[in-house]
Amino acid sequence: MMEEKKWHAVYTKPHCEKKVADILNRKGIENYCPQHKVYNQGNDRRKIIHAPLFPSFVFVRISMDEFSIVRQTNGIINFIFWLNKPAIVRDREIEIIKRFLKEHSFVKLEKVDVHSNDVIQINSGPLIEQEGNVVSIKNKFVKMILPSLGYIMCAELETVNVKIVKENHAYLREP
Repeated sequence: MMEEKKWHAVYTKPHCEKKVADILNRKGIENYCPQHKVYNQGNDRRKIIHAPLFPSFVFVRISMDEFSIVRQTNGIINFIFWLNKPAIVRDREIEIIKRFLKEHSFVKLEKVDVHSNDVIQINSGPLIEQEGNVVSIKNKFVKMILPSLGYIMCAELETVNVKIVKENHAYLREP
C-alpha cells in the first residue's frame, strides 16, 4: 500500500525558488512554486516579471519516503516546521493559492499578525465558498485574508459577494 502524499513547505536559499523547483522536477518530485506578476523598474523602462509569491518557499507534495531526497536537494535549507514536525499544508490551501493566482493578475502578500475577526464566506466569484477573516472594509469592498504559513493573500471583493458566517463582537466588550 502506497503512503499518502502530503504538501509541505521547504525553505530555500534566497532567490533560488525557481532553480529548486526545476531540480525537484528533474528528480520527479511534485512541487509548486507560486509566482505572481510584479513591476520591475529597469534602467530605461518598467517591465512586468514573474516572481515567487512566497520568498524562499517552495511547496512539495511527498510521502515520508521522499523526505531525504527533498532535504538533500541543492538550494533547499530545510523543511518548515510546526510543533517540531514538518508542517503540512492542506490540499485546499494549495488549491486556493492556485485559483487565486489564476483569477488575479497582481497579488500582494503580507506578513501580518492575525487577530480574531468576523469569519466570512464568499458567495460568488473565483473564490466561491472559501472562508476568510475580514481585516478592513472600504467603500463597497472587503479586504479578506486567507492565512497560509503566517502570510496573507489579499483580494478586494464586493461586499455583495460575501456573507457573514460567524460574527465576532469582541470589540464591543469592556476590557
